[in-house]
Amino acid sequence: MTDETPSTRRKRPTFTDQEALQFHSQGRPGKLEVVPTKPMATQRDLSLAYSPGVAVPVLAIAENPSLAFDYTTRSNMVAVISNGTAILGLGNLGALASKPVMEGKSVLFKRFADVDSIDLEVDTEDADAFINCVRYLGPSFGGINLEDIKAPECFIIEERLRELMDIPVFHDDQHGTAIIAAAGLINALHLTGRDMAKTKLVVNGAGAAGIACTELLKAMGFAPNNVILCDTKGVIYKGRTEGMNQWKSAHAADTDARTLADALKGADAVFGLSAKGAFTDEMIRSMASNPIIFAMANPDPEITPEEVARIRDDVIIATGRSDYPNQVNNVLGFPYIFRGALDVQATTINMEMKIAAAQAIAELAREDVPDEVAAAYQGARPRFGREYIIPVPFDPRLIHTIPMAVAQAAMDTGVARRPIVDMKAYKAHLSARRDPVAGTLNRIFERVRKMPKRVVFAEGEEEKVIRAAISFVNQGLGRAILVGREERIFETAAQAGIDLEGREGIEIHNARLSHRNSTYAQFLYERLQRKGYLFRDCQRMINQDRNHFAASMVALGDADAMVTGATRNYSTALTDVLHVIDPKPGHRVIGVSLCLARGRTVLVADTAIHEMPSAQEIAEISIESAGVARRLGYEPRVALLSFSTFGHPRAERAEKIQEAVQILDGMRVDFEYDGEMSADVALNRDLMAQYPFCRLTGPANVLVMPAFHSASISTKLLQELGGAMVMGPLVVGLDKPVQIVSLGATDNDIVNMAALAAYNIGG
Repeated sequence: MTDETPSTRRKRPTFTDQEALQFHSQGRPGKLEVVPTKPMATQRDLSLAYSPGVAVPVLAIAENPSLAFDYTTRSNMVAVISNGTAILGLGNLGALASKPVMEGKSVLFKRFADVDSIDLEVDTEDADAFINCVRYLGPSFGGINLEDIKAPECFIIEERLRELMDIPVFHDDQHGTAIIAAAGLINALHLTGRDMAKTKLVVNGAGAAGIACTELLKAMGFAPNNVILCDTKGVIYKGRTEGMNQWKSAHAADTDARTLADALKGADAVFGLSAKGAFTDEMIRSMASNPIIFAMANPDPEITPEEVARIRDDVIIATGRSDYPNQVNNVLGFPYIFRGALDVQATTINMEMKIAAAQAIAELAREDVPDEVAAAYQGARPRFGREYIIPVPFDPRLIHTIPMAVAQAAMDTGVARRPIVDMKAYKAHLSARRDPVAGTLNRIFERVRKMPKRVVFAEGEEEKVIRAAISFVNQGLGRAILVGREERIFETAAQAGIDLEGREGIEIHNARLSHRNSTYAQFLYERLQRKGYLFRDCQRMINQDRNHFAASMVALGDADAMVTGATRNYSTALTDVLHVIDPKPGHRVIGVSLCLARGRTVLVADTAIHEMPSAQEIAEISIESAGVARRLGYEPRVALLSFSTFGHPRAERAEKIQEAVQILDGMRVDFEYDGEMSADVALNRDLMAQYPFCRLTGPANVLVMPAFHSASISTKLLQELGGAMVMGPLVVGLDKPVQIVSLGATDNDIVNMAALAAYNIGG
């Protein structure tokens, strides 16, 4: 089980140690910063924010403490608190060492559920001291997420803080795991036709997660004597004295079984929250027919799906690993559980809220999968069944499904201080909070992992390109082909502390020495001989220019995709590629930038190629960019932009936008479009409402610019001043997958573009 992304696993890491350190140190050290939510530009702003204006909310809160949720960050703020005694899979390394993990947890709160969060590390292993520190922080936060605290202190700490504080206190290592595992078990029982009350379950591991799972499942309907809890000394049975404590004793079973092997004989299901190798072949054989196995040890499960498959073929299995089906991942739970609790200003997260979350997750897995999720499965839309009993972490429906269930349960059980009146409006509000970064890149990466590609990294002698290639391979995206002189590549890698020797998945191709260069030169000559090029010119381009060589590899099927641009101008790199690869028949080559800002994704075109497009070209750019939106899982709403809106003010240059709309009308395209309109009207629902005849049903997610200069300027302004994440320009419309990064791109930018090339985002 894990509440972190796959890159945090210790087994088969998708990064080097140096990359991890560089990630955390580059720019501002760490992963969090504080950004004001109100303007602070003028003296009046400062007077309102601090003195004397701040006195007004101070007095209001003093008179009515509940107003703190209205006038401060408390309504959307969770503290992630640890003492570092059980850092994920690493053990007791202390409070300070836990800070990177706690910062990461805070980032996940924000990324997945738009919950603001701050990490606090408490430097004590004394439970009473920890409790006395945290209990007085209640006025600052709307909730407390306890993290990485060892058992049994974690039970004591959570129980006491729940009693002392009037906000939710939630130890995710316990309850997060329990909730996600319970959701998967609900569906596994459904698929195998079992009744929860009659199902025999074994829980191996009596730490925080194991005991929380046992408590939750009994509360959901498992018969107490049908749940057998085991620890390293065997079955926890009535009368046992060795290695016991009050939390284990509460779940002691009336049974003759004494070992894990005894307990598993005839068992319907088993939860593993213990260690690698804990489940043997004989144990699995001894279970009942159609057994359910949740092997959730982190990072290595008690038994792998491959091992189980060799033993028997009637098993439903889940693990904590993202590289297997049915991942028990805490990120499915804690961001959304707190989202619902905060939105009703709950005083606690009670058992009913946990059960509601588990049931909501289980029900979501049974629903038809949306296009946004299906896009990651290479055309094979996942359906509820033995290999899909738990939703994937990037399912966009999680943000409105789980919080609604949690909020409703809080209201039903009387722990909501501010009940929600209009649940339909609340659902729309939740959907608007979703961070597109959490879905867009994840979907692309997951799809590429399912069908890995051979990607050529044309500038293979550059350090950041080498790092990107290694990261591409480590993330399971495919094979990386570095183009360059082998000795130079190894020299650069050595100077950067990178070990390339014997690394699987990395190939090096020297253009001058390649046995394919004569074939590539002849291929290029046949394309360019009537464009002023001699055969020796083509030979020189293949032997000496890595873009021509790399593009030829892709054109002739020696590689699947290509990425370049780190060392030369975008237009120069594109010209090189166009010498080798044609536009796709019936398509126009354009540049599309992907802008991720303020919780929304917007595509901007053309940001790279057409300086002053004609009306016909603008219409074709609209079609190409709408196709990109669909490949990303979005239903396109295309706005053709101008500085005027529907004829006002009248302008000669706006006429070609109007003509482009008429051309699209005649082509009867299958997506929403309209124009001409200004950018604010296209993106703002209220402003758009002033034009009731507008054909768009909502704010545009594709912006087609009237000229290259406006497209390029606007996206760069967004990136530098607006804090947007801008990817691209993505090359769209080529017959083979090629992407070009911008000069100054980081190794992470190169990996992202390589993945987009492998995904064939350009069509």
